Amino acid sequence: MKVYIKNKLISLGGSSSVVDENKNPVYEVKGKVFSITRKKYLYDLQGNKLYTIRNKWFNWFVHKAFIYDNDNNKIATVKDKWFNFKNDYFIEGYKDEIKLDGKIFSLSCNIVRNGKIIGKIRREITFIRDSFELEANEEDIPFCIALVIAVDNITDNKRK
Repeated sequence: MKVYIKNKLISLGGSSSVVDENKNPVYEVKGKVFSITRKKYLYDLQGNKLYTIRNKWFNWFVHKAFIYDNDNNKIATVKDKWFNFKNDYFIEGYKDEIKLDGKIFSLSCNIVRNGKIIGKIRREITFIRDSFELEANEEDIPFCIALVIAVDNITDNKRK
């Protein structure tokens, strides 16, 4: 399954649209308007909250974002390195070993779980808003979307 994640051009909370190849909505990302931690929620089309993604409140040198399940249990921590010139990101605390193979902000990378590629992220170059193409199995798509949002949150936090 292939989906496209596009940050909305005008959004107070940093919401994003998630559509399939036919431009039909498949998930919804809603950002919280006043949030120091850039808190965002991933919902299915029935309005069920699947994940909450938020940045660490205060970052010194290593930036982190957290992914919570629908019961607010932290299931993963996404972080970069102290001097992150290569845009490397690491996922810790998830039940499986997850890593990003490649540079997410250098056009493409693979999402690898336990040594097997489960998804592919391609960044689309735009000057107006961030946009990503994500290809993965249907059962892995929600977590992979949360992962893309977490990395995007970290990079937005570092830029600002």
